[in-house]
Amino acid sequence: MTQKLNLFNLNQNDLNEFFAKLGEKPFRTQQLMKWIYKDQVFDFEQMLNLSKKLRDTLSTVACLDFPAVVSKNHALDGVVKWVIAMGNDNHIEMVYIPEKDRGTLCISSQVGCALACTFCSTGYQGFNRNLSTAEIITQVLIANLHLKTTGKRISNVVFMGMGEPMLNEEAVYSACDLLLDDLAFGLSRRKVTISSSGVVPALLRMSERVPVSLAISLHAPTDELRDILVPINKKYPIKALMKACDVYLNAGQQERHILFEYVMLKGVNDTNEHAQQLAKLLKGVSAKVNLIPFNSFSQSDYQVSSAKTIEQFQNVLFSQGIRTMTRRTRGEEVAAACGQLAGTIKDKTRRADARRR
Repeated sequence: MTQKLNLFNLNQNDLNEFFAKLGEKPFRTQQLMKWIYKDQVFDFEQMLNLSKKLRDTLSTVACLDFPAVVSKNHALDGVVKWVIAMGNDNHIEMVYIPEKDRGTLCISSQVGCALACTFCSTGYQGFNRNLSTAEIITQVLIANLHLKTTGKRISNVVFMGMGEPMLNEEAVYSACDLLLDDLAFGLSRRKVTISSSGVVPALLRMSERVPVSLAISLHAPTDELRDILVPINKKYPIKALMKACDVYLNAGQQERHILFEYVMLKGVNDTNEHAQQLAKLLKGVSAKVNLIPFNSFSQSDYQVSSAKTIEQFQNVLFSQGIRTMTRRTRGEEVAAACGQLAGTIKDKTRRADARRR
């Protein structure tokens, strides 16, 4: 039996090609996308402006399949964390973070992560596989369906959950197409952010492929320290990363900025000297630094920097003209804070086993 095509995998261009192969006109794409993304109707038989013949054909060759939600946990501060089944005993997590003037959804792009950053819970779980476009975009739909009953909304989507988005380029790019498409979610390019640990060749391609915002998981101002915290730095050191950032900033006609993420680890990367080195590295770059208090998890020996240390670090950056903010920890009691997302996965890399020995 031929497997049905999950139409959540298709952006607008892909849907046009799909309908063309069925002998249908391009306007069918607009009709279908309105049903799915605006009206949130996922049963072909209820899409009454499609002909009966087309509805029957779609039911035969296509589907609109969602992954199963295993659990949904609410934190006291309004944060919601979903655990979603991805088959074969694999799970991913996503988080909704409400603010006074916005609602941010943090989504995953992989089952686990192969980059093994030492301060990140996901990195300790190892890696199983990439997510498809459908598995990425249905995270947003699942959250939307929940929020519909609460009066809240998703204003921002960030690829800051499980996985390295730039190691799953095509699915992430296709999902971004849908997030930006007025026929789908209609978000502005500034409201969609891809966070990367620094996969330089992919960042160069991203600069031309999708006009979304970029965040870089930097976490150290020198190669010596970053090699330890973010091991991919051994392959793509800071100098190469900053060149890729410069390409991103100068691509396209619209002004761009980069958010540099910096987790604050007590006695590791939080000294005055580190702050001075970071300010020197970012001098003249159109950027903002997001200082992230470390969120603990069971496998880690790191500790969070004190509030006073973080303030002093921030003041050094301010004094050098670097725009800086400190992220407020949210959702920690349901393990939904930055760096805590883990899911449960079958690790194909064996790295997790090696680290536990």
